[in-house]
Amino acid sequence: MEIGTDNRIAGVTVATIPVDELDASNAGELKHDIAPILETNAKVVIDLSRLRFVDSSGLGAILSCLRQLTAKGGDLKLCGMSKQVRAAFELVRMQRIFDIYTTKEEAVAAFQAQTLNREEVESTPNQNSAGPGFNEIFR
Repeated sequence: MEIGTDNRIAGVTVATIPVDELDASNAGELKHDIAPILETNAKVVIDLSRLRFVDSSGLGAILSCLRQLTAKGGDLKLCGMSKQVRAAFELVRMQRIFDIYTTKEEAVAAFQAQTLNREEVESTPNQNSAGPGFNEIFR
């Protein structure tokens, strides 16, 4: 399976699944072929716009991608789901686990918004602090 990538759009890698069906016959191949992308990138969007069918093995393979990224502090977003694929995600309530967007541009923008929000929170002093925190006192 040849997974196409749009390398590093604003620090985010977009990987496009090139098949119409993701099932038990090719889920292992997806996991194998996407592994190098997940190993070298922390922010990944998987574009599912070509996908028309996914079974439990395919859902498991996509979930595995999320686990690999979160284990190293990264994140995964999905985009371009057909109605049939979205229905499969909803059937097993995986839409609660994944951030799902209509387009890859929206998914990339969501990563950028997360980065901006994180920077804003980190640069804002804690107004409620009564003094040094536990870590500052007991270093």
